Amino acid sequence: MQDYTLHSRGGIITERNSDYATVRVRVPAGVLSSAQVKQLAKISEKFGDGSLHLTMRQAVEIPHVNPDNLKKIANALEKNGTPIGAEYNEVVNIMACPGTERCKYSNCETIDLARKVDERVFGKELPIRLRIAISGCTYMCNSPLLNDIGIIGRIRPLRIPGLCTGCGTCVEYCKQCAIALKNGASVLDESKCVQCGICIHSCPYNLLKSEYAHYQITVGGRRGASPAAGKELVTVETEEEVVEVVDRIVYWIYRTAWSGRPLADQMDEIGYDRFAEGIQREFGPKMPVAE
Repeated sequence: MQDYTLHSRGGIITERNSDYATVRVRVPAGVLSSAQVKQLAKISEKFGDGSLHLTMRQAVEIPHVNPDNLKKIANALEKNGTPIGAEYNEVVNIMACPGTERCKYSNCETIDLARKVDERVFGKELPIRLRIAISGCTYMCNSPLLNDIGIIGRIRPLRIPGLCTGCGTCVEYCKQCAIALKNGASVLDESKCVQCGICIHSCPYNLLKSEYAHYQITVGGRRGASPAAGKELVTVETEEEVVEVVDRIVYWIYRTAWSGRPLADQMDEIGYDRFAEGIQREFGPKMPVAE
């Protein structure tokens, strides 16, 4: 007998041939152990057609599953540490780039952060499907700006007057053409700087330092036929603040958003500006108190 409660979960997707279902697996940041991958292969061979599909959101799908076996496959996935994922109007799989563990351009750790965000908000039911992506730098390989919530690691470069040797390495590495050599020293045009940190990483003498390491959080990005970049909501300095702000965004969407429309199309109607003011007041950089 089919478990229709299980069949209604977001990670169970009815295929074009409705005699079969695709089972989507929850994989925060797209990270699996080799043992988990081997077990997923066995589960697919037993309950599917022996194939695995890697989705663009770093999740895994097991195609062509007989719905009569959903309870068995759910138990096997839970035991493997790869439970059924999400697809409907809820928070779906959290994406993340490799971060500082492997990427030389990354400004922040991303994998553990993705797991913390996943633990707090994954699968929460909402009026809309909510996509979250975390990028360790402003190159944004996984397009956080085109997600409903984007998290981007940035660092502001600090130049100490009198120390620059004028070698020009940072000038060559800056893809924004924000640095120039003047009078034998590098000069930064802050209007062009995107706080990617490449100049800091590239300096052969370690003379450039980080003045402000932080996470930029954006809201309201959209993929598809009419892509739109998210709006900058706030910058915060700690993982704990990132998780808390994301949780606040999810709750705001739960309370105010309309179903059937992307978040990007209803930001003004559901009071984004007022929400942003409250978040910036609570989590944004604090202004010094005048004596």
